[in-house]
Amino acid sequence: MAMLTVRNLPDDVHRALRVQAALHGHSTEAEVREILAVAVKPETRVRLGDALAALGRKIGLTNEDFEVFDRVRDKTPAEPLRFE
Repeated sequence: MAMLTVRNLPDDVHRALRVQAALHGHSTEAEVREILAVAVKPETRVRLGDALAALGRKIGLTNEDFEVFDRVRDKTPAEPLRFE
């Protein structure tokens, strides 16, 4: 896992982080991880799989529509890449 060092953090911000962490029952470090995760990976973000599934439902695709892919798919095992 990656590590991150934050320099020159104002004392009042550090104090507020410690208080917030204590209120949530976390260490300051765990609280900062949670804050960063929420900031860069919000729950409302669009996930590709969810978006594709919603699109399929919207246009009425069914499992039967995808059976054609199983019938025409090349089932030959893939060859490993050779670097020469």
